[in-house]
Amino acid sequence: MSTDRHPYRNALRADRPDTVVHVGPARVAIGGDSVALIAGPCAVEDRDQLLGIARGLRSQGVQLLRGGAFKPRTSPHSFQGLGREGLEILAEARDLTGMGIVTEVLSPEEVPLVAAYADVLQVGTRNMANYRLLQAVGATDMPVLLKRGMASTIEELLCAAEYILAAGNPNVILCERGVRSFEPLVRSAFDLNVIPLLRHLTHLPVIVDPSHAAGRSDLVHGVSLGAVAAGAHGLIVEVHDDPAAALVDGAQSLDLEQAAALADGVDAVARATGRKLGRTRSTVAA
Repeated sequence: MSTDRHPYRNALRADRPDTVVHVGPARVAIGGDSVALIAGPCAVEDRDQLLGIARGLRSQGVQLLRGGAFKPRTSPHSFQGLGREGLEILAEARDLTGMGIVTEVLSPEEVPLVAAYADVLQVGTRNMANYRLLQAVGATDMPVLLKRGMASTIEELLCAAEYILAAGNPNVILCERGVRSFEPLVRSAFDLNVIPLLRHLTHLPVIVDPSHAAGRSDLVHGVSLGAVAAGAHGLIVEVHDDPAAALVDGAQSLDLEQAAALADGVDAVARATGRKLGRTRSTVAA
């Protein structure tokens, strides 16, 4: 098949150089020779919680903050996020720390609202095949973090990225988070093959979500180091000040001390593979 008829012709590596996406006030590079670390709680629960976590992470050198203002939950009775209030808290954290904000958008109608507060629009695993949403984020020029669906093939992931690229937005970041399997002791089946495979197939940057891959905080460190060693351009990790009390995904969340150890470990592996962890330590006023 010729490139001009390929189903994901814009995402295809062909002879294209690696795409590097720059994010947030500090223009953090995702792609190329650096390894990016995105960290923060699964959900924005309240202002004090989010600002405290942001301060702690920023003091460790983390430059990108994740946090869900809108949460797609399996049960309608589970915490759904704070909505606009959560976005406003995330924007306050950016003003306070200088960190770029990564947060999820759930529908095409919400894209303008979330884009007004975020630095990266995240399309979650449940929405990877929501083509209207993909076209809507593609109509912006904002970085888009696209997660692989929990039962999706690599070609389906790349075709989903193609929707965004074909709509005119080149700033796509792929995220591998594992797929559903029959194994009950971990949340997802995480295949390291996917990282070098994607690096071979596409010019787009590839990051990994070790928190959703493992579903257990005690496995996140090892999965993260393996992913970086395999060539991942970054990680998106769930961090909470009190994981046992988290409203969402506490079992897979690191505390701030564990997050600091992870950052040091990732930096060591990145340097061993000829790269480095992109971080700048900073003290943020209370």
